[in-house]
Amino acid sequence: MPDMGPMKYMMITMIVILLVYFIDGSDHVIGALLDPVFGFLSFGGEYPILTLMLAGVIMSLFTTLLRAFTTDQFEQAKSQHVMSEFNKERRKAMMTNNTYAMKKLEELQPVMMAKNMEVSQKSMKTMPYTMIVIIPLFLWVRYYVNVTLFTDAMRTIVFPWASVNLLDMFVFPVWVFVYMLISVPLGQVINKIIRWYLFKKKLAEIENGTSIEVS
Repeated sequence: MPDMGPMKYMMITMIVILLVYFIDGSDHVIGALLDPVFGFLSFGGEYPILTLMLAGVIMSLFTTLLRAFTTDQFEQAKSQHVMSEFNKERRKAMMTNNTYAMKKLEELQPVMMAKNMEVSQKSMKTMPYTMIVIIPLFLWVRYYVNVTLFTDAMRTIVFPWASVNLLDMFVFPVWVFVYMLISVPLGQVINKIIRWYLFKKKLAEIENGTSIEVS
């Protein structure tokens, strides 16, 4: 069975997020305190999209770099490859109605899932450290949208097909979706670049005969 310790980190992190968000409250206490730190991103409220983009860049760079250099990228790649091949064999067995292969793969599935979960949970250990930047930056962006952009005109973003207010609600405020739409894809791109660099370096070590053994 995989180590469930990282799940505790996740639960503690979520509790801290809720606690800090509660403390910040409708008065944006923490956001106001952080404004001198992140205020250079506000541009006086003139370019809200640029501000959200830069905040997303900072968050993505920090979290992705930290996760990339504190977790075993080769172990993750190996796990992803094994799961991909396992799923491919399952689909092949189902398409050919190979009941023997399907039975063997079903017996192996819990082991595969446990191993994959174990690898995934190792990356969760960095979550408390990433929260050191994510939570303050998120609270400052909230302060920026609610206080710095003090009029609806300043909060309105015009698209070719519509105009939206950053405080409009759609399950979450619109600014949260804009923020995530910027930071999540950017984080994926940064992660791909880092992986490319690390694997290129690993291949060079193998060619030179100086590679460190990877389990």
